[in-house]
Amino acid sequence: MISQSCFYHIRDLRRIRPFLDSQTAATIGTALVQSKLDYCNSLFLNLPACEINRLQFIQNSLARAVFNRPKFAHVTDALKSLHWLKVRERIVYKNVSLAYKLLSTTGPQYLSKLIAIQQPGKTRSTKLISLDRPVTSRCKLSNRSFQCAVPQIWNSLPSSLRSRSASNGLALPPAQFHKQLKTYLFSLSFPDCFSNVEARPSRKPPFH
Repeated sequence: MISQSCFYHIRDLRRIRPFLDSQTAATIGTALVQSKLDYCNSLFLNLPACEINRLQFIQNSLARAVFNRPKFAHVTDALKSLHWLKVRERIVYKNVSLAYKLLSTTGPQYLSKLIAIQQPGKTRSTKLISLDRPVTSRCKLSNRSFQCAVPQIWNSLPSSLRSRSASNGLALPPAQFHKQLKTYLFSLSFPDCFSNVEARPSRKPPFH
């Protein structure tokens, strides 16, 4: 259903693309297609690679349409030019942003009770905020849940994103946190863009 709707709009964008500049085409593509890929995408966390690849194929097709490129043209530089995170990283961005909101404000009770901050004695550093990881089960579906997957992703983030303030809350304000988070995830989507060693994860993140 998502594919059918997205490709309908991509085909329409290609029809009118000769009359648009790249910025206008990108705005239309974001409004009509990217919004569909992002809608409730927190539920796509840890989907099988084959399913993520289908969604990524849609985003790749959209990027080609924005730049008026052939159907099978190389697309990585187009995605980088548009500053679009790849689908997998967009899903992670949504879930980490939700976790940040729950940790820094009073979020919905049904979600707040799903995550808990580790006690300082259990963490490697009292300067970082880490989340308790529940015991995983043999059921792959349950391990994809917010309660199981998000603590693992959160604890793999760079220390700068998880640093603790003097009041024991998160040190980074929302705007700065989300900016640094996008930069970090962008380095995972396009690692060749970053020469800074600290910007790259030292090990493969759990969501790859």
